[in-house]
Amino acid sequence: MLTEEIPAPEALGRTTIAGMNASDFRRTLDQNEPPAGLPPLAEALWREAHGEWDRAHQIAQDVPGRDGAWVHAYLHRKDGDTSNAGYWYGQAGRPLPEMTFDEEWEQIAAALLR
Repeated sequence: MLTEEIPAPEALGRTTIAGMNASDFRRTLDQNEPPAGLPPLAEALWREAHGEWDRAHQIAQDVPGRDGAWVHAYLHRKDGDTSNAGYWYGQAGRPLPEMTFDEEWEQIAAALLR
């Protein structure tokens, strides 16, 4: 009988959602379709990275709560609509970021895949 505990996925630098961390998720951008089992907001990020802004926006605006507002804000900031982005960052409880789009994408992905 094994008495050794199996570490939680988080302890191994992995996540419990779709079995990936943010770095793993970024590597899926080489694929033609998003990985199966992604939560909707992660799919929205994936689709935006593939140039599918409208589809990403449709997904993000249908997800209530602060995470949905954060992705929605990011999409509008990326689209150049700073005023609308500011509103959605407020709904997310976050200030308008002063980081690059890639840095924010990574930050959102890491938060969503926890």
